[in-house]
Amino acid sequence: MEPITLHVNGQRLTIDANPDMPLLWVLRDLLGLTGTKYGCGIGQCGACTVHQDGEAIPSCITPVSEIHDHEITTIEGLGGNDPLQRAWIAESVPQCGYCQPGQIMAAAALLIKHPNPDDDAIDEAMADNLCRCGTYQRIRRAIHLVAGQTGGSAT
Repeated sequence: MEPITLHVNGQRLTIDANPDMPLLWVLRDLLGLTGTKYGCGIGQCGACTVHQDGEAIPSCITPVSEIHDHEITTIEGLGGNDPLQRAWIAESVPQCGYCQPGQIMAAAALLIKHPNPDDDAIDEAMADNLCRCGTYQRIRRAIHLVAGQTGGSAT
């Protein structure tokens, strides 16, 4: 194995990993960034969502070899006082909380592209992120809160 250089949360890091190792396990096991969660392992639930150059991607199915020239941002990279994190608290979004890092990362990617999304844009962007607790309406309200909107048709 040759060392792999990564750019994660604004830092340049060199790791020894199999190039086929999923980014999720590099983040959690090799770098100690445990905010990104394992859910399904097949890229269907969104718990492992991180950003690659500002785009939401499932880290559980992304080989580390595919991200060496890209900037990766995890939930830790948002800094703990991100407007979305504050909105999540204001709207009482988390219940069990397991999916929330992935939900927040998907919402952040949406707001990068569409600073004032309507309900349809939010629903489309968040469709790949599952919440077993069913807090979808609260998630939508939190996104609207950050976007500075009143919530459209959100209940």
